[in-house]
Amino acid sequence: MLHSTSLLPHNKRFVFSVRSKPFHSHSYSHSLSFSKFLSLPSSLSTCCRVARISTETLEVSPPPPDDFNFHREIARLAALRDRLAACATLVEKLRVLNADSRVKRFFSSGRGLARVLASLRLSSDQLFLLKCVVAAGQEHVLCLDGTESLESAAAAAATVSAVKSALYAIAEMIENLNSFDGNGGVGSGMALGDYEIIELNKLLQTLEEIERFYDCIGGIIGYQITVLELIVQKSFERQNIKWSHQIHEVKECQIFGINAPNGHNLSEDTEYASQAALWGIEGLPDLGEIYPLGGSADRLDLVDPNSGECLPAAMLPYCGRTLLEGLIRDLQAREFLYFKLYNKQCITPVAIMTSAAKNNHSHVTSLCERLSWFGRGRSTFKLFEQPLVPVVGAEEGQWLVTKPLNPLSKPGGHGVIWKLAHDKGIFKWFYSQGRKGATLRQVSNVVAATDLTLLALAGIGLRHGKKLGFASCERISGATEGINVLMEKKSLDGKWEYGVSCIEYTEFDKFGITTGPLAPKSLQAEFPANTNILYVDLPSAELIGSSKNGNSLPGMVLNTRKPIVYTDQFGKCHSVSGGRLECTMQNIADNYFSSYSSRCYNDVEDELDTFIVYNKRRRVTSSAKKKRRHGDKSLHQTPDGALLDILRNAHDLLSQCDIRLPEIEANENYVDSGPPFLILLHPALGPLWEVTKQKFYGGSISEGSELQIEVAEFFWRNVQLNGSLIIIAENVMGSMKNNESGESILHYGQRCGKCKLQNVKVFNKGIDWNCGRNIYWKHDVQRSEGLQIILHGNAEFEATDVVLQGNHVFEVPDGHILKIKPGNPGLAIQLDPIDQDMMESGSWHWNYREEGSRIQLDLVES
Repeated sequence: MLHSTSLLPHNKRFVFSVRSKPFHSHSYSHSLSFSKFLSLPSSLSTCCRVARISTETLEVSPPPPDDFNFHREIARLAALRDRLAACATLVEKLRVLNADSRVKRFFSSGRGLARVLASLRLSSDQLFLLKCVVAAGQEHVLCLDGTESLESAAAAAATVSAVKSALYAIAEMIENLNSFDGNGGVGSGMALGDYEIIELNKLLQTLEEIERFYDCIGGIIGYQITVLELIVQKSFERQNIKWSHQIHEVKECQIFGINAPNGHNLSEDTEYASQAALWGIEGLPDLGEIYPLGGSADRLDLVDPNSGECLPAAMLPYCGRTLLEGLIRDLQAREFLYFKLYNKQCITPVAIMTSAAKNNHSHVTSLCERLSWFGRGRSTFKLFEQPLVPVVGAEEGQWLVTKPLNPLSKPGGHGVIWKLAHDKGIFKWFYSQGRKGATLRQVSNVVAATDLTLLALAGIGLRHGKKLGFASCERISGATEGINVLMEKKSLDGKWEYGVSCIEYTEFDKFGITTGPLAPKSLQAEFPANTNILYVDLPSAELIGSSKNGNSLPGMVLNTRKPIVYTDQFGKCHSVSGGRLECTMQNIADNYFSSYSSRCYNDVEDELDTFIVYNKRRRVTSSAKKKRRHGDKSLHQTPDGALLDILRNAHDLLSQCDIRLPEIEANENYVDSGPPFLILLHPALGPLWEVTKQKFYGGSISEGSELQIEVAEFFWRNVQLNGSLIIIAENVMGSMKNNESGESILHYGQRCGKCKLQNVKVFNKGIDWNCGRNIYWKHDVQRSEGLQIILHGNAEFEATDVVLQGNHVFEVPDGHILKIKPGNPGLAIQLDPIDQDMMESGSWHWNYREEGSRIQLDLVES
């Protein structure tokens, strides 16, 4: 944690003198056994230098109430954490907790609560968890009598703190208990009913997950300490005050420079980019894929239209399929390319981090099962669920509560992925399948696999033995994203340390970075964007994830920029400043700094364990992460805006194939209208553009046209499209065959659908662009007319020297080829069975071969 920051000029750069102190000085853990749970009926169990940094004084938020002292509370909890860490047994830990003043007061037997808990037959493990909550100052979470939330209580009685109000209410409730019925209730007075017991069960499960997962920082107590420290840090950052002297015993470290990192620009150094991508294809058998899908994605406001249930981002229906399906489809396109080059089947293992937020884990699992694990086999997937953590108010660090025994909880950020992957055995699972590295991307980024970005990133990482790589691009105004930096530090032993890392946008205040619109010379504009597209060396990542300290939770932050909106038990809506402890997965880079005995004034990036590659922004990142609100004039980070970037990429690709297309203007020109055209191309047509470009040549696509191609073996020569053309193959990349376990597995390159169009004109009315029901980013549109070609199994379609006008549907059965040629008059349509000896390979196919650092395609006809 950074405790002070001063800015000094140094050789036309900026020198940061930073005092830092790890959140926790030692590891902390204890084992909890939950074999004995509450006794319940079975039915109820459940690239340039920094030019300028603004030091303008920012507005200071109101101070916390006088009766709460952050520093005193941090010191109290830190001492308690240290005493607990010194204990060897759970009995000793309970003895330490019982001596805490808050615990003694709350669990006083004179008030009767001890007898209530005894009647519930709580285990020592469970008592430990509840006492940790109380010791952490969160007594109100255990409020059982329906008193209002902390915020409401504070508003009703300004002179009495919320915690005290909760304590008084609980004391009054307990004192009304006269006798017990032996089943967790009372003979007269209030009963602890079945519902409360079930809720207590859920709370204990949540607390057990927090205690176990955050053991490296002190469990529940350590979580609260870290939250309070971050609140204090944020407060003093806003006031622009040095405050390191107010914290006990600090460890010095100096950050001498923060510069824009150098890296290969894939859009400019095309020869190197092709070579790096080829390395990535060759290395596919050494790679795994990791998807952090655990976020709550509140800004998408995604709701199931039938059930009204809130849905996670992975379930967003985008361009005709869920976002998760889009990730797997991109991966399979790379595997198909590998097959075409090397004639070998390669199935990449996929690890998916989920969470309980919005039933994320359940929805993702159900989707995979419904789609038969995408034809990859259940064993090629590992789903692992991240814990939910309590959301705290920024005023006093109190956990927000929606109803008794229910703290408001959200996922703890994608940075928990490294420790969780270690805890859940994900690294060992990758190793068992021969994997050395992995690529990571987020589900909302719909363009991350465009062209060669991912393959080149992984190829460089594998080829040069790097530990971590970033795919980056230029930043744009209004983006809520961090920046990639080359950081220069000096350690206490006098060594100079260098590494490519990230500063999250929530941490800009710490470094004096302004957060307004991007001026031409501002710090944000000059530094590249952090896109959360990563390559990682798996053994290096596991080494960090398995560490028994805070390093396993990189980039711990408390983001209080966005108000926390929630509804309490009385239906009252609250909006408060707050957040939860989040970790950022990209800041694992902070553990990979390279040390030098002397300062390096020249470029050092090539020698580092970390690296960065650049590409044009729309080929790296464009996110569908927030719902476009009615009347909103900005399409940035909305599904609508991301679709425009997909179409821009399609324009860039096809225009290089001598195909004439309408230009796509700035986003603001499409706020009140649809895009100028719709072009959706299956990634297996490439995914490298140098491959795709050999399948297309000549012709035109008119404004208002729609082109959807769901086939990999495709040939386009001089096609003019004015209207709608949809080509869908049942077998895009291969056919399904059952394995020994009875699972249906996709076998690449076998019995694929094929389509040839040569000197063809397609004219029809196409999409009804005036229809108000059209949702273009979903590809949910109304058509007046269209040409559809549907290929079953290994069916083939060929059209040569013809005009296809009006509404047509050509459906070709498995094992057949349909040819359309000029007739006299009209069209000559011929349907023939494919020769038996060509049934697997088809009447033609594309042959892929390496030619230097390039991939060359040859059309082979049987």
